[in-house]
Amino acid sequence: MRRSEAVTLKDLAQQLGLSPSTVSRVLNDTSEGSSRWASPETTARIHELARELNYTRNPYAASLRTARSNMVGVIAPRLQDYVFASIYEGISEAASEHGYFSIVSSSHDSLQARRSLTDTMLEHRVSGFLFGDARLDTPSFFSDFERRGIPYVLVSRRLPGQISATGNDWLGGRLAAEHLLDAGCRTFGVLAGRPGASTGVDRTEGFVETLRAHGIPDENITTVYNGFDAQDGRLAIERILEIAGTPEGVFATNDFAAIGAKGYLSERGIQTSRDFLLCGYNDTPLATGVNLTSVRSPMHEIGRHGFTLLLSVLNNEVPESVQLEPELIVRASSTPAS
Repeated sequence: MRRSEAVTLKDLAQQLGLSPSTVSRVLNDTSEGSSRWASPETTARIHELARELNYTRNPYAASLRTARSNMVGVIAPRLQDYVFASIYEGISEAASEHGYFSIVSSSHDSLQARRSLTDTMLEHRVSGFLFGDARLDTPSFFSDFERRGIPYVLVSRRLPGQISATGNDWLGGRLAAEHLLDAGCRTFGVLAGRPGASTGVDRTEGFVETLRAHGIPDENITTVYNGFDAQDGRLAIERILEIAGTPEGVFATNDFAAIGAKGYLSERGIQTSRDFLLCGYNDTPLATGVNLTSVRSPMHEIGRHGFTLLLSVLNNEVPESVQLEPELIVRASSTPAS
């Protein structure tokens, strides 16, 4: 066997002339230098061959041989993100009601970090996963989970063909567009968020497609993908100003990006209501504090529904994805000054 091949317990057992169960017991024995399952010589042979062939155990396969735990793993894009923190509260609340508890960690939107985190959680025998960091540009990760038979559900962000609990982000974009159109805006800037995240993509598509349906030409719409943080919003609106000047209406796919853009424009003497109208997304508490119009996303309920979907998957059911309705909350930032 070449060292680059994936080595299984069966492979080791065949080369050693032992049963797979004996090899497994020896490798999983935490005793130092010996094992109660085999002689010292046999134990040494097993460990030596495992090291030579770079054998690594399959943590999920191991967990299947034991009783299922009442623990679920949650992967967030960022732990400091208020939106996902609200979603996680819903997950934790629903999990507790059903006798489960959850552990959460952040991938920082890194595929490599996500792989490492899930492997670690599987080592600790989680029963399934809720992923909040799914990306449209890395779907193969979940194909591998399906192949391995690991239960999981997506929350907040969607992927085609995957079970998910999300808000209707396309509709939220449409609500923002209709509101700014009704307020008289005819030129627009879009702070589209992180590329690859369905939340930013769907909200942007809903917004832009609605503008087009109302006769707004593409040259009147300037879209910049950058990110969801306040600094991302500052950089995005700076780019929009360079491309097209100050738009009459600005739509940000996240409240923090909207607040960052608002701050940048204010520093340059460009004021909301007087010079442009602004709409954010998610209706975080900060939106209330700065009088920001925002599309309210039912974040807590998304989390609750996400856990309910995962529970169905754990019970060998095939549930339908859930998409919850957003609501537009109008405040001073999108109300034209008299």
